[in-house]
Amino acid sequence: MAMKIDYVIRETGSNIRRNITLTIATVVTVAIALALFGIALLVRQGVDNATARWEGGIEFVVFMNVESSNAQLQAVADSLDQSPEIARTVFFDKDAAYIEFRELFSGSPEILETVTAEDLPPSFRVVPVDTNADAVEQLASRFEASPGVREVVSAQETIRNIEKFSNFISRFVLLAAVALLLAASVLIFNTIRMAMFARRNEIEVMKLVGATNWFIRVPFMFEGLIQGLLGAMAAVGGIFVLNGVFRNKVGGPNGFQLVDSLVVANEDVWRTSFLLMVIGALVGTIGSAVAVSRFLDV
Repeated sequence: MAMKIDYVIRETGSNIRRNITLTIATVVTVAIALALFGIALLVRQGVDNATARWEGGIEFVVFMNVESSNAQLQAVADSLDQSPEIARTVFFDKDAAYIEFRELFSGSPEILETVTAEDLPPSFRVVPVDTNADAVEQLASRFEASPGVREVVSAQETIRNIEKFSNFISRFVLLAAVALLLAASVLIFNTIRMAMFARRNEIEVMKLVGATNWFIRVPFMFEGLIQGLLGAMAAVGGIFVLNGVFRNKVGGPNGFQLVDSLVVANEDVWRTSFLLMVIGALVGTIGSAVAVSRFLDV
């Protein structure tokens, strides 16, 4: 028996209308689960961004004020160069800081348009001889009171705080996402089962007139696919909104030091969104396929 697209759409729409409450519950559950999963992925990407400045053995960074004078910059540079406890120092002027900033936010043109090189503070990236945490902390503290210094940030403290933050978010969110995805699969399973039960007489008649099992299955599987995709679309929209709010609150040169680099580019959000759409489609299709195979009397 040939299958037409209008038949699939009509039968799928009929199934959804008959179980509208369960369909809404399923879509909401899928959306929350995938949103949590997407947040966990973006947090990991943000951690990679946040730790990028600590490559090459850099243990602490001396951030100068944006309006620091050349004399203040030179005084700090001389102190760093003359210290026998410091192995190497790399100076990032405003232009270098701007290049790094553009790399971190390459996928967020709306942020790049609002920040210029003059808005960013110069900094000294410091590699000490002794990388012991206590020694680094003691050495870094010497420069906090220097004229023109905005703040001194230690790799040990920053990375440790970022890792604690990301590990907590990732573990909690992933566990919740997995639990909710399982719940969504069960909801899809039950939705399809109820739809098949409500139409059991029609299904029996269709089989009597020669309809194949796949002819009967496809509308129900398509229903599960739509539920998964609708949930994924809602999750993607939620992630874009949350990322925009987060970016506006903490992104940019005046953001909070701990989390400002956790802001991710729109490119990363789009890649994550594509993955969420695929997962949503798979959850919906697999859940409905299992239900159809289980309850279709072959």
